Amino acid sequence: MATLEERLTQKFHFNAPLTLKSYNLTYQIFNTNQEGEEVKKALFWMFGALLAMLWAAPPAMFQSVSKEEATLLQKGPEAQYCPNCGMDLVKFYKTNHAVKLKDGEVRQYCSLHCLIEEQGSGYLKDKQGLIDQILVVDVESLKFIPAQEAFYVVGSQKPGTMTMTSQYAFKNRTKAEAFAKENGGEVMDYKSAYAVGEAEFAKDIAMIKNKRETGMYPKGEKLYNESCDKSRLEKLHVHTIAEFKAMVKNSDICGKDLDDSSLQAISLFVWDKKLAKANHSH
Repeated sequence: MATLEERLTQKFHFNAPLTLKSYNLTYQIFNTNQEGEEVKKALFWMFGALLAMLWAAPPAMFQSVSKEEATLLQKGPEAQYCPNCGMDLVKFYKTNHAVKLKDGEVRQYCSLHCLIEEQGSGYLKDKQGLIDQILVVDVESLKFIPAQEAFYVVGSQKPGTMTMTSQYAFKNRTKAEAFAKENGGEVMDYKSAYAVGEAEFAKDIAMIKNKRETGMYPKGEKLYNESCDKSRLEKLHVHTIAEFKAMVKNSDICGKDLDDSSLQAISLFVWDKKLAKANHSH
């Protein structure tokens, strides 16, 4: 005699073990009268499992898009990571900025904050005359547009990236104003948004440092001590934290299948605490 699982597989096209294939399936189960109490029990079990998964799943970040929706302008294994802080560019895509240099080099950042930092004290400090174009992601189309032509909504209720004051850019002023009306914030041009970022830079750096010291560094140190081949790790020759993170991800130096949070924690700890003097030449 067929088991309940086998009968549900045949009737509702489940793949064992039982999983919800679609919300349409719920409608089918509710309207069946052929399986009786046995189906009702299975239904309650499945809904319980579904609710548990939904409650356990973290809410999607507003900044995030799918990898298919994102445009990565950088090349190489490290293309998905911000060269200034190492964060995942797809995860924080809606606040991405990019700089195209006259020699063809492109650097893509998770945030306006990281662009400001690189221009003020990092890689771009002595390359201002070599900058050909600064780009930003249009929240509506998810395409890169010239930052000078964008309308920024600064200080909305949507979360900021590397800052307590969010900055989201739009190609169309009407779209920016509608976003500000719904989420708060002030519409301004790139120059003004950049000025706000500069004014709040020290405060944001303090916030970032506190988060790293109380969260990411301890996590990274623990993973470093428990999982990493220290002798190999500290001999890596890299120029950016993005390169370092990509090398760790694509090797077995710290084990396989690390999630992005673990990768970022290891990268920040080793880069900031172990390799800072040797490799911060960018």
